[in-house]
Amino acid sequence: MTQVAAQRSARPWWVGLVSGMASYIDAAAIVSLGTALVIYQDALGLAPGEVGAASAALTFGIAVGALVGGKLGDRFGRRPIFTVTMVLITLAACTLVFADSFALIFAAALVLGLATGADLPVSLSTISEAADDTNRGKLVGFSNLLWMVGMIVSLVAGGVLAGMGRFGGQALFVHIGVVAMLVMVARLTIPESAEWLAARDERRAGVTTIRADRTRVVELLRGPYRAPFLGLLVFYALTNLAANTGGQFGAYLLVNVGGVDLQAATLIGLPLIPLGIVGYLWFMKIADSPKRFTYFTVGAVCWVLAQLVPAVFGITLATSLISGVIGIVGTSFAFEGIMKVWTQEQFPTLLRTTAQGAIIAVARFLAAILASVTPLLVAFSPTLFYVFLATVIAVGCATAWMVFRRRDRHSEFDTEVLADPQAAAQPALT
Repeated sequence: MTQVAAQRSARPWWVGLVSGMASYIDAAAIVSLGTALVIYQDALGLAPGEVGAASAALTFGIAVGALVGGKLGDRFGRRPIFTVTMVLITLAACTLVFADSFALIFAAALVLGLATGADLPVSLSTISEAADDTNRGKLVGFSNLLWMVGMIVSLVAGGVLAGMGRFGGQALFVHIGVVAMLVMVARLTIPESAEWLAARDERRAGVTTIRADRTRVVELLRGPYRAPFLGLLVFYALTNLAANTGGQFGAYLLVNVGGVDLQAATLIGLPLIPLGIVGYLWFMKIADSPKRFTYFTVGAVCWVLAQLVPAVFGITLATSLISGVIGIVGTSFAFEGIMKVWTQEQFPTLLRTTAQGAIIAVARFLAAILASVTPLLVAFSPTLFYVFLATVIAVGCATAWMVFRRRDRHSEFDTEVLADPQAAAQPALT
């Protein structure tokens, strides 16, 4: 066993848990800020435009943070970036606890988004590089489960604390700050990625392996990386449009189009949570097996069908529940989980977090743009809106199917240690 392989196999599930908490914090930040801003609207007298601006700052920050953090993680290593991000998240959460003006809330929300976004691609690469071919998919898929846990905890906390005025909003941010501090301490036990260290040392020594030489962003648009990069960019950006719409506007659509009571519209998602957990656990079970592409294909079909149910039969409690159940198959096997696994396996070490960050950033930007016009599109025609969602999912999944039907089992971890046939003679870096 090589030194890199030996280090990679050390405590992979601990690395998966501690690094995967980035997804927990991502969910907690999104849900908690949304709840707290409603509370602060009355407690601090925030105008509707200010509430929207603070929410947009978080979304924008996550997108920019993913883009920048991904590149920094490849340039300076995984460990320093995911330590700094936890410090910034803690500081932003503390600021939100004591903020008494819109300016402070806006600035803290932006920093919270930047740090959370920067942490996501770096943490995922840390997980994949601590794993091996037998458990990489499981460990990366585990981050999805942690995201759901973060969402559930924040939703329950928000429901309990919503009636407590400003104190309730402050408590939601205290939760984020405490978790970030605990994660920061736990991450001190995780060494730098052995894969990243090997790539850095080979580059410094002038060794022309693929992982040492493929470092420039432009490489993602060339040769063997162009197809998976563009394929994942299209796949995740388009499927995320539907997922983000369901999360942000599910209750809005039921109330304003379906004429459903707000409380009922809010509670309809509760029975879907256990099914979602089962779906994520199932994905973890098959994520490292040859069956995963078959599951992806089935999930893609279900993803499209889930949008066609309300398009054909209208928006009601019944159609929303049926659509949600079918959609869980789609989101479990043909959405973020498989995107994360493919991203970790398709790119070399010194481009891995750059690629992941770019994919996340583009998806978040597009989701924010669609969210800004969703009420107008729904008002024009709810049916056409759901047909639009079904179409973009179909295009996204079809793109991924064409790219990965032959690349699904490819792993750059197995090939990046080879000599780079395209490498020109370069002086050793100091």
